[in-house]
Amino acid sequence: MFKYSKAKMALGQLTSSGFHFNMPGVQGFGLYTAPLEKTTYGLFGRRPNMGLLYKLLANTKNALGQGPTNASVGTSELTTSATASEKPNAEKFVFDCETGNYHTFCPISCVSWLYQKIEDSFFLVIGTKTCGYFLQNALGVMIFAEPRYAMAELEEADISAQLNDYKELKRLCLQIKQDRNPSVIVWIGTCTTEIIKMDLEGMAPNLEAELGIPIVVARANGLDYAFTQGEDTVLAAMALKCPSSDEAGIEVEKNLLTAALPVNYSFAGNVNSGAGNFLQLSGNNTAELSLPETKPNKSLVLFGSVPSTVATHLSLELKRHGIEVAGWLPAQRYTDLPSLGENVYVCGVNPFLSRTATTLMRRRKCNLIVAPFPIGPDGTRAWIEKICFALGKTPALTTKTDLCLKSVAENKMQTTLVPLLEEREKKIWEGLEDYLSLIRGKSVFFMGDNLLEISLARFLIRCGMIVYEIGIPYMDKRFQAAELELLEQTCIQMNVPMPRIVEKPDNYYQVQRIKELQPDLAITGMAHANPLEARGITTKWSVEFTFAQIHGFANVREILELVTRPLRRNKNLETLGWGNLVK
Repeated sequence: MFKYSKAKMALGQLTSSGFHFNMPGVQGFGLYTAPLEKTTYGLFGRRPNMGLLYKLLANTKNALGQGPTNASVGTSELTTSATASEKPNAEKFVFDCETGNYHTFCPISCVSWLYQKIEDSFFLVIGTKTCGYFLQNALGVMIFAEPRYAMAELEEADISAQLNDYKELKRLCLQIKQDRNPSVIVWIGTCTTEIIKMDLEGMAPNLEAELGIPIVVARANGLDYAFTQGEDTVLAAMALKCPSSDEAGIEVEKNLLTAALPVNYSFAGNVNSGAGNFLQLSGNNTAELSLPETKPNKSLVLFGSVPSTVATHLSLELKRHGIEVAGWLPAQRYTDLPSLGENVYVCGVNPFLSRTATTLMRRRKCNLIVAPFPIGPDGTRAWIEKICFALGKTPALTTKTDLCLKSVAENKMQTTLVPLLEEREKKIWEGLEDYLSLIRGKSVFFMGDNLLEISLARFLIRCGMIVYEIGIPYMDKRFQAAELELLEQTCIQMNVPMPRIVEKPDNYYQVQRIKELQPDLAITGMAHANPLEARGITTKWSVEFTFAQIHGFANVREILELVTRPLRRNKNLETLGWGNLVK
């Protein structure tokens, strides 16, 4: 039968600001220590040596004085007319797809932040002991806490169909209802439920009717490309549970905007002939007043799980420009899910939510706003501008006071109106100079782990870094079309070579390219961090960007704090004379 076990404290600690790992003695999961001396042969022959090409391009531009300069880092003056054909370095992205293994967390890790975001929920992970060990070791909480998620461990009798899955799940859900009384129970399917073809979607409606508690079924199994896609699966399933705006709000508006409304007049018998132009008398002394038909207002719903402070910050930023956020998916409470329908515009805040975007468009008939993601000052500005354009709003203006050139002797000040977003972005870039001086001119290599690579690479290029390669486990080019366009414009404006984008990268070939390029920083998964450090490559765990607050104008310093931490550590070690690794 199923075993009902609660996760305990292990290697992590959850705080209000996110998830922070605390693993002093762990060397990483699944260490990859392949020899570096083999030739980089692919499945269909020898692969081109792109690493030397990147070095040649970078060295050539630096020699010609075309590298990133201090003046280049500032307000992003991006226009739609800035195309590659108009610039001297008319390059295009090099897209490649390899067939290598990707070492990443399991998608059921989304439970760790979703159960905190949805306060009245309970997550039940249905899998084997391996799934339970993963939740306990990597995503546990304090030992005396009562986390709102649990593990339903499958035993041999469940796999061999000797027990009734429906009865076992009903027993567990009844126990959850008695213990926690949640507003919703989320079933998280795993690899095992996929292999044995457990019909969770078929059992959920019947059990939902018996218990009186909504049940959301999400297949967040290891068959996905990245662990962040677990959230994508849960939100896509939860979008189907959102109320319909066509039934809740639009019907009320239609009732109010009826073409003919009966109006009673006590003076109906004394109405003169001139009133007949807009009033038509009926036999029972009633008149019909015609009202002009108006279109229902457009509402905005944002989707993506972010901490409450970040959600409030983004909502306030949009409010500065006259845009009210109708709701978030997921909401703080399941009972506060937003209404969805044809007159609802939706926009994502994370690049790994392509499945949710597809569900919102096809199943709920929403209008998707394809925009860059609010990561970094440039991305946040472009994100707000896209939303304003889609909703027919004009970005707000602010006053700027400068010394008038014609009246310098008289010391007169001149006040002008400038776009609020432009001025706000400029001030943020000016406040980041202490971090930018550390990374300007440095190189970075993304191995690919959490699908945030495109947005982070675009921001770091704007900061003055050179990105050699962007490895990404999976990329929906339609959902990230605006982000790719902004990345291309950023490379053109900063006058740096276009990075190579590798989907499903082969880790062995990546290690070879890192050996040739010798980047100043490699942003990689936990599995490859320590082996690369042993080979003299400075690394940064990509999983830390997932659990940190990196969205909006207010959290830009958090991104640079994570990026510069290993660089500052190496600099401090060099000052102490500890630059060489002693075996």
